[in-house]
Amino acid sequence: MKRRALCGALVMGAVALASPLAGAAGYPERPVKVIVSLPPGSGADTTARFLAQHLTQQLGQPFVVENKPGANSFIAARAVAEAVPDGYTMFVASNTPMVTNAAIFKKLPYDPIHDFTPVASIGRFPMIVVVPANSPYKTLPALVAAMKEAPAKLNFASGTPSYQIAMEQLHEMNGVKGTVVNYKGTGPAITDLAAGVCDYSIAEVSSVLPLIQGGKLRALAVADSQRHRDLPDVPTAAEVGNKGYEAYAWTGVYFPAKVPKEIAQRVGDIVRTTLNGPEGTAFITKMGGTVFTGTAQQFADFQYAEIEKTRRIVKVANIPVE
Repeated sequence: MKRRALCGALVMGAVALASPLAGAAGYPERPVKVIVSLPPGSGADTTARFLAQHLTQQLGQPFVVENKPGANSFIAARAVAEAVPDGYTMFVASNTPMVTNAAIFKKLPYDPIHDFTPVASIGRFPMIVVVPANSPYKTLPALVAAMKEAPAKLNFASGTPSYQIAMEQLHEMNGVKGTVVNYKGTGPAITDLAAGVCDYSIAEVSSVLPLIQGGKLRALAVADSQRHRDLPDVPTAAEVGNKGYEAYAWTGVYFPAKVPKEIAQRVGDIVRTTLNGPEGTAFITKMGGTVFTGTAQQFADFQYAEIEKTRRIVKVANIPVE
């Protein structure tokens, strides 16, 4: 009996040592992968590298960014969802995999709510309605008027499903139609727009601001409650007849579901402290956004509310669900 009890104790001890919780006290003891669903140079990638640097400095182990773009962010999201929940796989995600996909796909290879542990929100970036610099449309009302005269004739470049939903919401508010041209990423979409391949688009501010300032794109409206500090002469959508219209891109940090609470709390505290400090605030501001932090529960509640809101937009705007 004693031998059996001892063996049982050893087995239980081995299980405890092998469990994610057993390593929480000394976390991290090896490098941590930071998965990003967008390519290098994207806003989410740049943000992930900024946070990885600070996490590395404060926790003493490398946080290494790994880009897994493509397939509407399915590849990256699934890689995180299926990872061992031990804190060594982290996700710096945008609203596309965590909100938009839940609204436009009937079935996903991951669950945006149940397969992840929300850790901390990062930043919020207003979207800008833009046209090529040589476009005949000088204002958003002029663009809307053209679409009313020729329904679905004008086309818009969409770099992500989130941008398509934001644009379709604006269409629905104005009773107009446009033809979507989908691209594999914001970069190609905005490049083609600047070249005149498409008529108009919407994208988050950090993606289009350099081209606006460089004279390649013209900004028609800011999808925010107030004008953007870097575009003081560009009206908000509400100022030109679209009351209540706001559209943002946002980013946040996640772990796989069931990660030890101590690990999520430790990482979340560092992320929040970093972003609310002068360096973090300056970083997000330089990207054209605002720091958007809160507790992990507030982040989870925000994500859920965003999914419900996006589903309503998809239904009202008659956006096809795949």
